[in-house]
Amino acid sequence: MAGGLTRDRFLGGRLTLEQPAAGYRAGIDAVLLAAAVPARPGDAVLELGLGTGAASLCLAARVGGLSLCGLELRPDHAELARRNAATNGIALEVVEGDVAALPASLRARAFDHVLMNPPYHRRSEGTPAADAGREAALGEGAPLAAWAGAAARRLRPGGTLTAIQAARRLPDLLAALGGSLGSVTVLPVAPRAGRPARLVILSARKGGRGAFRLMAPLVLHEGDRHLRDAESYRPEVQAILRDAAALPL
Repeated sequence: MAGGLTRDRFLGGRLTLEQPAAGYRAGIDAVLLAAAVPARPGDAVLELGLGTGAASLCLAARVGGLSLCGLELRPDHAELARRNAATNGIALEVVEGDVAALPASLRARAFDHVLMNPPYHRRSEGTPAADAGREAALGEGAPLAAWAGAAARRLRPGGTLTAIQAARRLPDLLAALGGSLGSVTVLPVAPRAGRPARLVILSARKGGRGAFRLMAPLVLHEGDRHLRDAESYRPEVQAILRDAAALPL
């Protein structure tokens, strides 16, 4: 892979993942997404936009006995996801294909949970990234409606969708859910107390009819500003990032 690879530790060293040294790299977003999935042992889980496997493997490190499958567009990232799963001793089925045109092998299956981290930017916004992997991950190819539609079709009745997205695109994400995904809960994620949320984590249920819920923000860092060159995560966030704690929605 151009630019080489790095080996990065997640969840306090529970996982070691290879990632491209340049371009899009998984970080806190993937860990928070995995922590919010309400999976239980024995559940079947599909990740749309698997990347190098960070979110699915973080979920597996927290919840044992899952049947994990991931869909990834880029063959090089799909191969890294397979290697990362093998390195960490986690069973993960990796399917190569496009969210907008699911492979036949996935169209015939149903899952208890779908998780996804769709690109944060519309193609029409800003300047495309020079790195192809970063551009594919951050710049929207398939619209959010295609992501949400694929999730809804693959979920069993009562199954859950968990997604993380840029806060400014929450209206787009809500509009993309359509009529089959309801009982929506949204958790804003803010860098510090009093700061605007930069991310949102959304949970929805297939066939859900519950009222919309907007939760109090998850605040990542202590204090109102960065004071020193060291981590300042709040204790509840440290528990998620280092100890594989759940993030219930």
